[in-house]
Amino acid sequence: MAQENLKGKVALVTGGTTGIGLAAAKLYLENGASVVIAGRRQEQGDQAVAALREISSNITFIQTDVSNSAEVQRLINETVRIYGQLDIAFNNAGIEGIFALVHEMPDAAFDEVFDINVKGVWLCCKYEIAQFKKQGTGGVIVNTSSWLARGAFAGSSLYSASKAALDGMIRALAVETAAAGIRVNNIQPGYIQTPMFDRFFTNEDAKEPLKRHAPIGRFANPAEVAELVLWLSSTAASFVTGESILIDGGLAIGGQRQ
Repeated sequence: MAQENLKGKVALVTGGTTGIGLAAAKLYLENGASVVIAGRRQEQGDQAVAALREISSNITFIQTDVSNSAEVQRLINETVRIYGQLDIAFNNAGIEGIFALVHEMPDAAFDEVFDINVKGVWLCCKYEIAQFKKQGTGGVIVNTSSWLARGAFAGSSLYSASKAALDGMIRALAVETAAAGIRVNNIQPGYIQTPMFDRFFTNEDAKEPLKRHAPIGRFANPAEVAELVLWLSSTAASFVTGESILIDGGLAIGGQRQ
């Protein structure tokens, strides 16, 4: 992608210590933005900041549980205190939870997945939008959904439902906020080589058949997804809002596979 001019912009990335979030933070920094990354684990945050400081010193980690309203408010307030404003938010934090047949799923798994994947994104959007409106400068939000919002496999009921909820959410938010110059979109990654993917598919041999499910015939790396996040965050996507965009190598296309 051509270099985007994000100089003077401030970007917040939740789930920014690994995988797609870390790759997006790197691109934001390379394109001139100041960046705050958030995550639940301080050690991972410190390691990410140390790596990203090779690109720019304008990087900060704030330990945050996005399912906690007070912590999300603190995250937004600290971002503005440190860098003076907020312009871009990539709400990437999420968990895979438990994949199991619905009649075998413990009730507590529902709350765990929805607290992070739905409530956490909703809280971030709520306080990010409030800050954008307070500034009066507009803003951009990108959330991480999943191809499983449109597809499914046995055992994915909770995860699929949590990601599909985000797709409905952002359509309403786009309508609510467009007049204030705020855009809200989702990305829907397919199989991406991230730590979450490796936790779920622990058997390397089991990964190989998955490549054949997508017409492109391979997995993506986090940097490829980060390019879409950067585009949605930029003026190049100035007329795009309320959209959930697949980046899955064709995985979700229906039809017979060889």
